[in-house]
Amino acid sequence: MRVAVLGAAGRMGASVCEAVREAPDLQLVAAVDPLAPPGTAGSGSSPEAPPLRREISAVAESEADVAVDFTVASSALDNAEWCAAHGVHLVIGTTGLGDAGIDRLDALFPRQGPLGCVVAANFAIGAVLMMRFAEMAAPWFDTAEIVELHHDAKVDAPSGTALATAGRMAAASAQWGADPTETEVLPGARGGLGPGGIRVHSVRMRGMVAHQEVILGASGQTLTIRHDSLDRRSFMPGVLAAVRKVTSRPGLTVGLEPILF
Repeated sequence: MRVAVLGAAGRMGASVCEAVREAPDLQLVAAVDPLAPPGTAGSGSSPEAPPLRREISAVAESEADVAVDFTVASSALDNAEWCAAHGVHLVIGTTGLGDAGIDRLDALFPRQGPLGCVVAANFAIGAVLMMRFAEMAAPWFDTAEIVELHHDAKVDAPSGTALATAGRMAAASAQWGADPTETEVLPGARGGLGPGGIRVHSVRMRGMVAHQEVILGASGQTLTIRHDSLDRRSFMPGVLAAVRKVTSRPGLTVGLEPILF
């Protein structure tokens, strides 16, 4: 399968390029990033890596079957429109698309059409399990809060994973205790109000990659479910699984869970 990577000059994009190159059943045929100087070496040190290109037209020129997008929300939807128009399946790891963005992807990749698109807030398999466990636990607890912690280059807050987790927990249980806070001495100290009224707190810090903990409480007990991605390699098995499956899943697939289970 021929694969192109969008956002290849970024840390996640470079990691995806390397993972694709190392997979015996995949071929990296294009590495695209509008911020890359033209003609610069491709991601990774291997001479087989294609040169970085600025123009998305390189995806068509390379006859890629699947494009993987790890850019930013402002360009990911335009890239999706281009892929849909040029017959390229798409895997999106870019977060911050919002409900309107998901609706646009659903229109670009209809279920009855020939193309597939997988969009996931988190490609770490452990993070997928964390969200499922939190959803399972939600009906048995009265209160819950989410703390997500990421590297200092992440531009959106809260993370897509945190919002997806809160949404699944809110769908699993509508019975959450009221917030007792009457005065916020420091504005924002209680975090953002997520789906179902679940509070979400964001940390941005050097030295981190991607981490999240869900804290649930009931009378006399608490449960903490935490996942830590310590290296970007933790996302690669999920990304490659989506690449291998997207061509056989017409339409839009939201989340990695339908790919894995």
